[in-house]
Amino acid sequence: MDTPDPYCATPARPEPGPVAAGERFADCVLCGKATEYPASHPGVTLCPVCEWQEDQRGACSG
Repeated sequence: MDTPDPYCATPARPEPGPVAAGERFADCVLCGKATEYPASHPGVTLCPVCEWQEDQRGACSG
């Protein structure tokens, strides 16, 4: 099988952008720990642990 199965495809997450000097990191919306994203990052911000757990829950579930 040369082509990847689209059923199990995982959408790519945006990479964290650079954090300006003095800017604080956003808090994880699930656990409250600091994330890799600046506070100005739009959308839901998750820490690396929660992001990994969310990916595991969503991978091929269904």
